[in-house]
Amino acid sequence: MTYILLIVGLVFLIKGAEFLVDGASSIAKKFRVSNLVIGLTIVAFGTSAPELFVNLFASLNGTTDIAIGNIVGSNIVNMLFILGIAAIIYPLRVGKGTVWKEIPLSLLAAGLLLVMANDVFVDGAGINALTRIDGIIFVSFFVIFLYYTFGIAGNQSADEQPAPRVYSGPASAGLIALGLVGLVLGGQWIVNGAVAIAASLGLSDALIGLTVVAIGTSLPELATSAVAAYKKNADIAVGNVVGSNIFNIFWILGLSAFISPLPFAPVLTFDLWVTVGASALLFVWMFLGKRHILERWQGVVFVLLYVVYVAAIVWRG
Repeated sequence: MTYILLIVGLVFLIKGAEFLVDGASSIAKKFRVSNLVIGLTIVAFGTSAPELFVNLFASLNGTTDIAIGNIVGSNIVNMLFILGIAAIIYPLRVGKGTVWKEIPLSLLAAGLLLVMANDVFVDGAGINALTRIDGIIFVSFFVIFLYYTFGIAGNQSADEQPAPRVYSGPASAGLIALGLVGLVLGGQWIVNGAVAIAASLGLSDALIGLTVVAIGTSLPELATSAVAAYKKNADIAVGNVVGSNIFNIFWILGLSAFISPLPFAPVLTFDLWVTVGASALLFVWMFLGKRHILERWQGVVFVLLYVVYVAAIVWRG
């Protein structure tokens, strides 16, 4: 029943995010909000809703290793596995703005998390923790990122954004309600299921958060990037992954730490280094081989690195 609960929770979480986005987008369209603004706000936040709700419940339940492991693991899944699969499907030409601004910002987010989570090493403190002050700093960076994103959007045509489907008022409200119920139930069931599985198998909460929970909450990003690569839309495939990583650290982890300070297990420092290394490798590869193109062989290397990483943390336990 625990495994069934975890799987059902993942389904509820993902479908809940879809319903919430559809309902909210429909209402926004009724009030004549542009497709571009809907895409940058409602859709962007909606695709991060699975990670957000899992983290909120994990923080409130005191299972902080799952909360941090979920974000760190999701970012590693996004960078190594999802981006790797997308590049294997079709070589990804990366825009100049993404190369020089968004990828470095993703690297900055990972680097800041590495520093802020290691208080013992950096400040000589008694314990490692992401405090409320750290959370405020992360959320402040997120506000700057949103300002930058809207600035970029100003150079694009709103007509380029897909128009959301418009439902009747009651139908839109119903979708939002169903979405919130799905997110709440799914988030709670996933956290409870992950804790129970970790206890029954003698595994750490951190390992479950870094693998099962992280992969499950990253399924929307996997589907989006894979389809975008298949349609040869490299900007969406890469932007989805890099943007999600920035969202995860600055917004979700920042908000989680603000709500409840998150003690940080020293063993997770290795995983933070992997996050930083994956972002740095992506940046370096933009200048090796075909400039600003993530080639298929590089995608294969990313996927293999993810397999090695998972094997390493499973061996670590």
